[in-house]
Amino acid sequence: MTETRAKLIIIGDSAFAEIAYEYFTHDSPHQVVAFAVEEAYRKRDQLFDLPVVPLEGLERRYAPAAHGFFCATAYTQANTLRERLYGEAKRKGYTPVSYASSRAFVWRNCRVGEHSFIFEQNVIQPFVTIGRNVVLWSGNHIGHHSTIGDHCFVSSHVVVSGFCAVGDHCFLGVNATLANNVTVGNRCIIGAGAIVLGNVPDDRVVVGLWKKGQA
Repeated sequence: MTETRAKLIIIGDSAFAEIAYEYFTHDSPHQVVAFAVEEAYRKRDQLFDLPVVPLEGLERRYAPAAHGFFCATAYTQANTLRERLYGEAKRKGYTPVSYASSRAFVWRNCRVGEHSFIFEQNVIQPFVTIGRNVVLWSGNHIGHHSTIGDHCFVSSHVVVSGFCAVGDHCFLGVNATLANNVTVGNRCIIGAGAIVLGNVPDDRVVVGLWKKGQA
């Protein structure tokens, strides 16, 4: 008996879209059937022998009721591009799809929001909450009782310790470390290798060491 796989449209045709295609094809119950790009940015007609079609009018080619979607754009414009395209596809009636690698560790009582992508070797401990439209690249540690807000991008080998809270629209760079009980505000950029020992207000860029009481 042939297994029926759920049909999926990937929004985007960048490197992330190519990577998402590999993971969904070889480590998920989904079958990628097309890529969709806004017409002004569409530079090719095919990718992996699949059509690359305009996002505008997508619902006339692929019935929303029969297809899910994943928006494979990275942290462009502080994640607002991915947020906008995700919202647009939902308004068209498509169902957002999440991916969690079979090689990731996600504890049973974690809450993961829709349209999230969790790469291999992530460790997500008990009582963690991951928001909507979040990307966790490979090898991160998200400590117990911590929260990652909506529309965030967490690069590789980031350590978020226990009881931390990361706001919406944040970017955490490679090898960044958050100590226990730290709160990071909305729209923050935590640079590669940064060490965060205290709370970070909204709209801050953190490079190097961020100490308690720093404003």
